[in-house]
Amino acid sequence: MSKKNPNKCSFCGKAKEDVQILIAGVDGYICENCITQAKQIVDTEIFHLPEKAKEKVEMAKNLKPKAIKEYLDEYVIGQDDAKKVISVAVYNHYKRLMQSVADDEVEIEKSNILMVGKTGTGKTLIVKSIAKLLNVPFAIVDATVFTEAGYVGEDVESILTRLLQVCDYDIAAAEKGIVFIDEIDKISRKGDNPSLTRDIKEGTQQSLLKLIEGTEVLVPPQGGRKHPEQKLLKVDTKNILFLCGGSFDGIDKLISKRLNTSVIGFKHSKAGQEIEKENLLSYITHQDVRSYGLIPELLGRLPVLVHLEELDKEALTNILTKPKNALLKQYKKLFALEGIALEFAPEAIDFIVEKALEYKLGARGLRSICEAIITDAMYELPSQTDVKEYIITEAYAKQKLNKSRLSKLKVA
Repeated sequence: MSKKNPNKCSFCGKAKEDVQILIAGVDGYICENCITQAKQIVDTEIFHLPEKAKEKVEMAKNLKPKAIKEYLDEYVIGQDDAKKVISVAVYNHYKRLMQSVADDEVEIEKSNILMVGKTGTGKTLIVKSIAKLLNVPFAIVDATVFTEAGYVGEDVESILTRLLQVCDYDIAAAEKGIVFIDEIDKISRKGDNPSLTRDIKEGTQQSLLKLIEGTEVLVPPQGGRKHPEQKLLKVDTKNILFLCGGSFDGIDKLISKRLNTSVIGFKHSKAGQEIEKENLLSYITHQDVRSYGLIPELLGRLPVLVHLEELDKEALTNILTKPKNALLKQYKKLFALEGIALEFAPEAIDFIVEKALEYKLGARGLRSICEAIITDAMYELPSQTDVKEYIITEAYAKQKLNKSRLSKLKVA
């Protein structure tokens, strides 16, 4: 038997400098690549994982757009148009992945989505709910941490690093995944016109172009800047569906300006102006997003544009009470674990909703308001063993909210 060589893998023969790690055995060494292949063989021959994975793909394939939207309806209140568009996009993404090599030379292109809506309207909730339903790798990343290569911040390739982490570095699975890039508006350049000076945000958008459209990217598995010595993984992004979302604060002014210039010589009635003002976001086009600061090349790779409506009083009330994971149901569950039956008076619910509308925080603001109201009760009641039922009244809610820092919030 030959002696073990500490400078190369005993299985594949790769030199030590060509792999990341060599693990010693009794009479040999093994690299991480051979370990991965061995695991795949064990999974196939003993655990039959490929068959299980195939069953999951078939199950996902059978999810029709209506079924996807019905699932979203259980968690997301309102936003019917947005949910329809996203359900169709996800369904078409599955059909695209299952498409065999066609004889008619027709290749289905992916329909990446740009979601525009004010904070608290449900952009992140929609994609998180889809993540629960889907069987493909799904990653949510924040655009604010990305920057152009050579500047402080993360390279855009780290988007794929997070996708790889979700699927335990299974490259084949990652290449069929879905990525949600949040806060895409925060990398907008200042205005529509190209800058004469170096614009880092525009450079970041340029870096995203090929990634979103589809290309082979060399990805650092542990992040690019902290571990420069690591071997890079090649990931093809042509089958990865990208969803981008942002609040685009102030874009309603650009929409208003465009609508007014497009109807020169036509006098609006006062009532008509009110209606337009309330529904400005429903008139959004790629032209408005370009004027806001996203470059045309990036917008061309996000062909589907969908808006999320601002939530009214009825929608906020339903968000508090109706979904499976409704906020009030969560609080009731927390108290039920302590043996206490928690109830919210209808007047207290109305008060919470009115304050959320007043502070203009959307659905996300409901949680902050509820926490401010109920924190004292969550602190005191677990120690009081004789309390079996507790009702949050409007008077109690007003008292607790007035003592909190939220009451000092100035509304523009």
